[in-house]
Amino acid sequence: MPDLSIEVDDLDSALTRVKEAEIPIEYGPVEEPWGVHRFFVRDPFGKLVNILTHL
Repeated sequence: MPDLSIEVDDLDSALTRVKEAEIPIEYGPVEEPWGVHRFFVRDPFGKLVNILTHL
């Protein structure tokens, strides 16, 4: 269960920036059956962050 969710307009762009920053992806990217496209990362304090967009 994520500690924080951040909705973005362009998930692909956010994913590219995360990869360029060499931040490890914890989960995804995945299209969930309830209409959310998302991936999880951890912040510097170890909190799980859900980065998402609605389909």
